[in-house]
Amino acid sequence: MSKNLGITLGLILVAVIGMGLLIAIDDRDSATSAPAAPGGPAGQDPTTAPVAPAELLVRENSRYLDQVEESPVTVVEFLDFECEACRAQFPVMEQIREDYDGRINMVIRYFPLPGHTNSEPAAAAVEAAAQQGALEEMYVRMYETQAEWGESQESQESQAEVFVGFAEDLGLDMAEFVRTMESPETLERVRSDFEDGVALGVQGTPTIFVNGRPTPSMPTYEVLSARIDAELEG
Repeated sequence: MSKNLGITLGLILVAVIGMGLLIAIDDRDSATSAPAAPGGPAGQDPTTAPVAPAELLVRENSRYLDQVEESPVTVVEFLDFECEACRAQFPVMEQIREDYDGRINMVIRYFPLPGHTNSEPAAAAVEAAAQQGALEEMYVRMYETQAEWGESQESQESQAEVFVGFAEDLGLDMAEFVRTMESPETLERVRSDFEDGVALGVQGTPTIFVNGRPTPSMPTYEVLSARIDAELEG
């Protein structure tokens, strides 16, 4: 073998080893950046996941869209009103509410994601409306109008004035609404929901639990109804 040929083969071998290292590093980074499924590692069957602690799932001050005494089923959704995935999930949740009306509890928990400028103010507005008995009306309004004020728009300035307009349309006491929406206590109330979600392993929205067990990400109507039926029959 000539000296030049030996040098060439050596350089090729070094290049191949280098490419292998780059591929390994890239695979490692991809694996560590992949989010885990709620309630356990990625790929875990949600039906076998541990039941989440009841005291973290539903607090005494948690907001019920539907509350049925002695119902054996409680559905809890951690949501972000500025999240487009939550908006896409909204019709499914409304259909579930309609079809299981009077049979299940439906609870919402605020989980405003960092980076969504208006998700926390939106949650504060919904909470302020809830304190005047207009939870469902403001909840629905937020999703129906999300495209007008949410993350898809170019400007990410605060849309608090838009939310005040919603309250006015709903006929709420405006002085009380604004005072509640802007109060530190309401902000703390929203953030306490977020902290419970983090403690439960919630990493994104929507995250939905049926009787304490997480569902797959963005569950279809069929998946949710099957889980609810199993709990009702059990």
